[in-house]
Amino acid sequence: MTAIGSDIARAAAEAAARQSYGKLIAYLAARSRDVAGAEDALADAFAAALEQWPRSGVPDRPDAWLLAVARRRGVDAVRRRLTREASRDHLKLIAEEMEARMVDEDLPDERLRLMFACAHPAIEPSIRAPLILQTILGFDAATIASAFLVSPAAMSQRLVRAKARIHEIGIPFRVPDRAELGERLDTVLEAIYAAFAEGWSDPAGTETQRRSLATEGIWLGRLVASLMPDEPEALGLLALMLLAEARRPARRNAAGDYVPLADQDLALWDGALIDEAEALLRHAATMELIGRYQLEAAVQSAHAARRLTGRTDWAAIRALYDALLLIAGSPVVAINRAVAIAEAEGAVAGLAALYVLGDDKRLNEYQPYWAARAGLLARLGNVAEAIDAYDRAIGLERDPAVRRFLQGKRGALGN
Repeated sequence: MTAIGSDIARAAAEAAARQSYGKLIAYLAARSRDVAGAEDALADAFAAALEQWPRSGVPDRPDAWLLAVARRRGVDAVRRRLTREASRDHLKLIAEEMEARMVDEDLPDERLRLMFACAHPAIEPSIRAPLILQTILGFDAATIASAFLVSPAAMSQRLVRAKARIHEIGIPFRVPDRAELGERLDTVLEAIYAAFAEGWSDPAGTETQRRSLATEGIWLGRLVASLMPDEPEALGLLALMLLAEARRPARRNAAGDYVPLADQDLALWDGALIDEAEALLRHAATMELIGRYQLEAAVQSAHAARRLTGRTDWAAIRALYDALLLIAGSPVVAINRAVAIAEAEGAVAGLAALYVLGDDKRLNEYQPYWAARAGLLARLGNVAEAIDAYDRAIGLERDPAVRRFLQGKRGALGN
């Protein structure tokens, strides 16, 4: 290796972080279950790389170099905190780690196991997605906090507590047995989808390490699908995210204004992503298990078919929502079903389906409910009620472009 510039060394370190951060963290933490310790050791290794690589050159295998340094840092930390009672087990661990050879085969991919640990039932549900983002992708607490609308200090404290819980109660790093896989896999997929949704809610993307959270969610979805290729719901989630992402270029016009799905320029949709998603759905359909993500992806696939047929099959979409409501009886699904009913059977039928949900107090603060209600009331000529519903929706919306869109709809009804 020869001396290189600091910029080249930094670029190489960033590339190694992108490709191997989660794999290295998962490997380092797999035995000790000490995620925080693994992160500290790897951070030291990256600092050492930025110091040494400009002088010595980038190693042929940066991930192996980083792993070797991180393991030495970890061993040093263990030595410093050894007690007589624990010394035998710790020394055995040191011996095993130091004897391992630095070859590709000695670095198994433990990322899926780490994700299952982060999504363990003992971990608070709201912190699972942020924990996966940090441990697998290396996001810092401040970036995650910004995306999830939490203060950096609060997010940092919650992440620290979650990692401590993994260590303290010995949450296992393993893929659950088939008998318990369904529920646990759902938890992992929910965490990934939560990460994607945070980025999707911002059409410009929440930029972190030069990629949006939506892109990172897709990256995690690809990882799970590649590691669990026979799990139809993993394929369904990836298909769902790809179909949503395919429409991103059409969600705003040149002026930055919000464009609803029905008015989007179909030529702007990403055909390659749609085709990939369709192939995933076809493969998942051969596995004789239909779940939430496959059905949600099928709904998006039905919308995507408009680029080929020129029309939206609302009857099919309503049928998919009927099935989805049986599996995931959430108010979000029920609202979308009501909208589909309105398109297929008329605004009166759609509004009746919405009114059935009126007693659910969660909807009081849910913008899509009020926006859907306002639109249907307006179609029926109930102007005063529609204006009230639009006012509620506008007050709840945090995306300026969507707020302007709703204000335009309200303004068209008069004062």
